[in-house]
Formats: sequence, C-alpha cells, structure tokens
Amino acid sequence: MTIRIVLVIPTMDRGGAEKQLCLLAENLPRDHFDVHVILLTRDGPRSQQLRESGIPVTVIGKRFKADPSAFFRLRRELKKLQPQIVHTWLFAANSFGRAAAKAANVPRIIGSERCVDPWKTAAHFLIDRKLAKYTETITTNSAGVRDFYAAHGIPQDKFTLIPNGIEPVATSAVSRDEAFTSLGVDPRRKLIMAVGRLWPQKRYRDLIWAAELLATLREDTTFAILGDGPQRGELLRHRDAVTLPEHVRFCGQRDDVTELLPHADAFWIGSEYEGQSNSVIEAMQAAVPVIASNIPGNRDLIIDQQTGRLVNLGDTADFARQTNEILENEAESKRLGSNARDRIASEFTVAQMVAKHAKLYAAETGTR
Repeated sequence: MTIRIVLVIPTMDRGGAEKQLCLLAENLPRDHFDVHVILLTRDGPRSQQLRESGIPVTVIGKRFKADPSAFFRLRRELKKLQPQIVHTWLFAANSFGRAAAKAANVPRIIGSERCVDPWKTAAHFLIDRKLAKYTETITTNSAGVRDFYAAHGIPQDKFTLIPNGIEPVATSAVSRDEAFTSLGVDPRRKLIMAVGRLWPQKRYRDLIWAAELLATLREDTTFAILGDGPQRGELLRHRDAVTLPEHVRFCGQRDDVTELLPHADAFWIGSEYEGQSNSVIEAMQAAVPVIASNIPGNRDLIIDQQTGRLVNLGDTADFARQTNEILENEAESKRLGSNARDRIASEFTVAQMVAKHAKLYAAETGTR
C-alpha cells in the first residue's frame, strides 16, 4: 500500500526546517510513499531540487497573516489530493495547514515544531493548544523544543522526537589557501566561522564583540560570517564601530559552505534560541570545534568539554577565552573535532531521520 503524504511549510527559503523537509521528501521510499509538498506563502530556492526529484510542489500564495482565501485554496488542494496524512511544519503552516486538513477530512494530521519560539504571544500558544487537540502527534528535532511547548500547555507525550539528519560529504576539494582567498582572509590567520541568517535571534553583535576581544588578544584571528539577512546593514555599522574588517568579515550568502567549513579553526553560534541548528551539525561533521551558547537546542548537540564547548548566553569574554584555549591546544582541538564528527555520524544521519518518519507514518496509517 502506498501512503500519500502532503508536507505543508510556509516557504522554500534556505532555512533549516526547509532543508530537513527536502531531505525527508526526497529520501522517503517511493514504493511506499507518494509525497507532495505544499508551500503556504511563496516559492523559494530549495523548490528546484524537489521538482528535479519528481516531487510535486504547489504554491498556495498566502498574502497576509490571516488570509482567508489561502485557507480555502489549501483546503481545496487537500481535497483534490486526498492524502492519508498531512504533516505541517512551522507556525503559519501548522495553523492554516492543520485547520485546512481537518476541514478537508484528512484522516491523520501531524504537526512539527522546529524551534524554541519565545516570540510567540499568549494568542499564538492558544492556537497551538487548540490545534494540538486534533493532531495525532507533533514531530520535533529537539528535547528542548518539546520541553518549551510542554511548559506552554501541550503535553510532552504529544511529541515525537526525531533529530535532524545530515548527508555524508566528500572530502573538500578546496585547499586551505583557496578557501581563505575565497573568503578574503589571509591564510596565515586563524579562521573562526559562523553560518546563519543575519537577524536578532543569532546575536551576531555578541559574536562581533567576542571576535574583537579574541583578535586583540591573539592578533592573528578573523571571524567570518557566512549568511545574509535583514540585520546586515546594522551589523556592518556595528562592526565598523568596534573592530576592523580584518577581524570580522561579512562573506554573504554562500553555496560552498561544506567545502569551506573543514578549513575553519573554530565555529561559533551565539543564538538566544534554536531548535537544532543544521549549521552546527555541519561544523561537527567537518570535525571543527564548536563553541556555542548554552541553550536547549545547542545542548542537544554539544556535550560540554566532549564534543564542543558551551558558553553562557551573551558572555563575549568567555567565547574569546574558550576559543583561545582551543587555538592554543592542537590536541584538544583535534579531540573535540573527532568526538563531534563521531557523534554526528552515529546519531544524526539522513537515513535515521527518514526511517523514523517512515515508521511514524506507517504506524499512523496502520501499515507496515
């Protein structure tokens, strides 16, 4: 029996949830699952790989937050597809998608929460709790996310924990000199890297301060930020006010992160909240020592002093201090990197992530 699954998500932007959805859709066994993807708001760069894999992608085109026409278009599309399961991802799709699935009489409805969301108001949590009542389960990638929503009234046993998966990567074909030249960094310097969207959640202002402290201490480090976003202009002005371009470089959106990462001497993430960061998983897979803010999502990946280092949120001096310790101790750097790579290889593979979803879908539909 083939199970028809409809995955609903707001966009196909280059975010972590979008990447995981694509990996899931592309790797579910075609002889058991007929997968369709619906984008609630707009198309995006990741859609192309889905279409090239033969997975139908439909854009609903929601125009504003409470667009009733989007609800009716989504309900009509679900009635046409008649899936056994609708699996929604992220708040907008969780809200519109689960309500539309219920209205379309979809037999099984699954939600997905991918991040701790402190931005949500009492009204958002009220919607979450109401929709959870007719949701079979809510998948999440992190125990921290589960615990966050449990504290806001959704029972822990409503959640199914499925960690993110990452594909194995080949050895980088780019040399260290080529990688540094591509980033505009002198190859003689130590390279600290961060990857992610430039917006407040990521707390790049903290990391820029930490980078200046580290560069002043050592005089041989450059912090390279790979990514773009709405805070770019503000962060550039902040950088120019507190440090030098040689100490902190903005490298923009890159498509070659996996080739560049192995040449980093350390990786930073200073976020105030996360679900389960794909960029951290990729850095760990590349055996790069990670120094991370001590928050629930990061703690799912980083075992302090074993697979990386954890720093109290906003403690810029400790980011600099712990990074300097790693840069000064090659054996410690290799130990942390090796442990991190082994943990990702054993616990965070795409095959495991897909198998756990497939098992969930089969259980919900009574098939094996």
